[in-house]
Amino acid sequence: MRSAHFNVQSAVAATAVAADLQRIAKRYLATLLLVGLIGMMGCGKKAEPAADPESVATEAAADLVTMSPEQVKSIGIATTQVSRRVLHGKLAASGVLDVPPQNLVSISAPFGGFLQSTPLLQGSHVTRGQQIALLQDPEFVTMQQQYLEDRSQLTYLAAEYERQQTLAAENVNARKSLEKSKADWESMKARIAGQRAKLEMLNIDMVKLDGGQISKSAPLYAPISGFVTQVHVNIGSHVNPEDVLFKIADTGHLHAELTVYEQDLPMIAVGQSVRLRLSNENVWRTGEIHLIGREIGEDRTVKIHVHLDAEDTQMVPGTYLQAEIEAVGTELIVLPNNAIVQFDGKYGIFIQLKSDAAGQQFQMVPLEIGIMDSAYTQVMLPSTFNVSSTVVTTGSYGLLSKLKNTEEE
Repeated sequence: MRSAHFNVQSAVAATAVAADLQRIAKRYLATLLLVGLIGMMGCGKKAEPAADPESVATEAAADLVTMSPEQVKSIGIATTQVSRRVLHGKLAASGVLDVPPQNLVSISAPFGGFLQSTPLLQGSHVTRGQQIALLQDPEFVTMQQQYLEDRSQLTYLAAEYERQQTLAAENVNARKSLEKSKADWESMKARIAGQRAKLEMLNIDMVKLDGGQISKSAPLYAPISGFVTQVHVNIGSHVNPEDVLFKIADTGHLHAELTVYEQDLPMIAVGQSVRLRLSNENVWRTGEIHLIGREIGEDRTVKIHVHLDAEDTQMVPGTYLQAEIEAVGTELIVLPNNAIVQFDGKYGIFIQLKSDAAGQQFQMVPLEIGIMDSAYTQVMLPSTFNVSSTVVTTGSYGLLSKLKNTEEE
């Protein structure tokens, strides 16, 4: 009986142990699954290293310079503040030498013809009234012949009109005959006047023609003195009235035509001084703005007409030139020129942050510049800039050198 009872108790105990082991196994398996899942999530993202406090501080101080009292004294630092001044700066411009319209002449043949002769070559100098070409055409002879015939007819009509006036006074003829005679006479006078004007345009010698001498050639004369800039014909060629045979330029009155941008117009006025240098010269010439264009081109530029102070007939129209225009004085925000440093193609200044017995600290501030004169420069300060800040003038490049050396270290 004891043996049977013992066996039953042993079986119950074994069953309880098995149940406990099964619960422990399930918990262990759940723990493993959870650990594995967390591991898989961690594989897709690398752990970021902690920020280095020293590197953060270095980056924040990249534009700061700290100087001991001895260093400040050795550099000789001096300071100022931004101010407003009227600057008379210089504007750069470019352009070409040009000839005024009244000093550039295109020569044409009023009635066309064949070029019989000309002494002109490109670059030749001519004087006003000099014969520069001789033209021939059968039409010239016909025009002179018609003029002489009509002039003879005018003599007859004048006599007929006088006779009709006498008859009318004696009441012999009808009033209609007198009026017709007068109309014929006046019509012929008008016709001859027109023919004479055409022949004068051909430069026909009217004194010789009135004497009955017909010319078979028509000369061309230079209307101005100057240099021949273009020759478009040769001996024997036929030209039409609209063809340009020659161009003559009076280079004694050359002017400079400059091109400036529209944003610079407020700083330009008639009467301003201009310095000019031709592309083939090393010397500067002087001039004065005479006219300012009133039309802005598609490239947003305006033409400026400049008269030279000294005329030079040896200058060639079309020569490229560079110019400096004395800008109109404008009140601007400025700093002394030595306060501005240039680095890596940019501009900047140093402002003083603190100053005590231990030394001084400065910060470099980048900026844009504008008009310059001999002492001051226009500055375009960032919006965050405090206009009451103290700006370094003397010693600014010493601070820049110290800043760059610190960055390299």
